[in-house]
Amino acid sequence: MSAVHQSRRRTRRRSSPTVARASTRPTSRDVAQAAGVSQAAVSLVLGDKWRGRVSEATAQRVREAARALGYRPNLAARNLRLGRTRTVLLVVPALTKEFFAGVYTGAARVASRHGFGVVLYPSPEGIGPARDPFASAQAALDGVIASSMAAEALTAIRGDQLPLVMLDSDPDGTTGAATVNLDIADGVRRVTDHLLALGHRRFLHLAADVASWTFEVRARELAARLRKVPGTSLRTTGSPISIKGAEAAAHTALRGPDRPTAVVCDDDQLAAGVYKAARRLGLRIPDDLSVTGLDDLALATAIDPELTTVRLDAELFGERGMQALLAVLDDRAPEAGDIPVELVVRGSTGPARPH
Repeated sequence: MSAVHQSRRRTRRRSSPTVARASTRPTSRDVAQAAGVSQAAVSLVLGDKWRGRVSEATAQRVREAARALGYRPNLAARNLRLGRTRTVLLVVPALTKEFFAGVYTGAARVASRHGFGVVLYPSPEGIGPARDPFASAQAALDGVIASSMAAEALTAIRGDQLPLVMLDSDPDGTTGAATVNLDIADGVRRVTDHLLALGHRRFLHLAADVASWTFEVRARELAARLRKVPGTSLRTTGSPISIKGAEAAAHTALRGPDRPTAVVCDDDQLAAGVYKAARRLGLRIPDDLSVTGLDDLALATAIDPELTTVRLDAELFGERGMQALLAVLDDRAPEAGDIPVELVVRGSTGPARPH
């Protein structure tokens, strides 16, 4: 081998340690040195537990140093140290429901900001218990967010033995560590007052045939509001949450001379079923019959006339549910107060015709 080749090989050997050091992954000690703080302060800031312990300016300095160095926490090591999997289970009635897809989107958005993953667990047929997908839910999960409509599924996975946040659930009767609710009662009051102002006095409540607290609230608030207005009447008919089921139930309830002039539906899908039943009976919406829904799904503007309904912010619902669970895991009090809802008035409601 020539002297030139030997010299080049010696040069490469001497330079290789430098290359290795340059490619070494930055550590929390490097971030601490760059920011001029302790490693403990770095852990607090990057673990999002700095409030009340370090200043805002210090936290900002740590974040900037971490970005400049390209530092990423070793989540596997941290999770092992804390005994956490950073995985949350979201229990919903069915993934085919547009509303619960929005709930997942909101929950996953907040989870990702905090290094958590969200596993979906739908109940078969929309409601009821399902097979436990985990050998040990307690070992696989940090916590559970569950819709009250799928509460029975918690029994199968023993989810009530984990940190639990219930959605749309009775705050006085839940086993969860926290509840997050939409202000459904206010939404029903707004719908009812809107119809009363249009002169309606004969009401049909097309109620979801589901044993759930959120639907109990709808029935209770509607009846309570109408009791305060003399001359009103209310009939209630149950229906599965499907367009076909609602069509059949409404077709029976709307027949006869003393039919209602307004139908309050627990769900936009039920309202779509009322539309089909009204058309079969030769009734025009809203001339002969006013119809309201609840959810403000995409369906609400796909039917004609467009549906007057109560808008529920599903993504915000999911965000608040995830924020509440993170608070429970950190021994903090979750944000209080129900999530506001909005009445959206469209073409399906109009003045009541004289009897």
